[in-house]
Amino acid sequence: MAEFKFTDAGKNNTQKSGGSGAKTGSIIFAVVIIVIVLAVLFNCFTIVQEGFIGVKYQFGKIVEDDLSAGLNFRIPFVEEIQEVDIRDQIYSVTADAYTSDTQSVNDLQLKLNYRYSSSMLSSIIRETGINNVENKLLVPNVAKIAKDAIGKVKAEDLVQSRSQVQNSIQEELTSVLSPYGIIVTAFAIENLNFDPAFEASIQEKVIAAQDALKMENKTKEKEEEAKQIVIAAQADADSQVAIAKAEAEAISLIEEQLSNSPNYIEYYTIQKWNGILPQVIGGDGINPFVSITGGSGSTQTSAPRTSTVPTPVTTADTAE
Repeated sequence: MAEFKFTDAGKNNTQKSGGSGAKTGSIIFAVVIIVIVLAVLFNCFTIVQEGFIGVKYQFGKIVEDDLSAGLNFRIPFVEEIQEVDIRDQIYSVTADAYTSDTQSVNDLQLKLNYRYSSSMLSSIIRETGINNVENKLLVPNVAKIAKDAIGKVKAEDLVQSRSQVQNSIQEELTSVLSPYGIIVTAFAIENLNFDPAFEASIQEKVIAAQDALKMENKTKEKEEEAKQIVIAAQADADSQVAIAKAEAEAISLIEEQLSNSPNYIEYYTIQKWNGILPQVIGGDGINPFVSITGGSGSTQTSAPRTSTVPTPVTTADTAE
């Protein structure tokens, strides 16, 4: 009878297989735990981009509304951080309006620049909602306020002083929107489309005003030229008067000198004499020289005086 012998080989194989499986399961479990831990760690932080502000919610309730740009911590599955754009926003609308003199302004394009107030961000979210700001606050106010402001001015004034009208609209919008946490940074009326006939009349008036200004400038130029001529003439007259006064004073001084010194003329003649005797001497015996008596009583010969030559004797006179 054959004998069968049973060994522990199968049992050993089973034990070995079970041991390797347990080891593999442990590794998988550890990996899963690590992944979960890493996921939790990564979910603990949220990055807020530049130009945005972070708002932290805890089970749907705002707990912080001033998280700055960068890495911010939150409790996973409990807290959530949402970004809100606090940069300038632009709202545009097209509308029709009428001026105070019933001129129609068609396709009026209005542009509003605004941003959210950081200090009132929670109030904006609770009462209005970031996504509802345009529909709830801007749509019913921007066009209405602009139309009311334009309706208070004449069409011509609106063309010539658009910036003033824009400023008044911006001030009114600021007053209305600031209580809701909306900061108005700029407002503009980008185009004004009037009736073609009215625009033509405005253009003609502007051209006429420019022509009048040119004529006024020319008139002022002519007046200035006339003033300059008068000033030059007055300056010349003053110069002539000054010269005449100087000459009169000089003559007065000379006369005074002559009255005090009668011999001044004789002295002046000697000073101007060139040393040449006169070539014509009169026959009346006039001495061509002037005698000047010095202080010691001596007589000196001075420059010749003007004389005449005696009339020559002719043959006819001799015969007589």
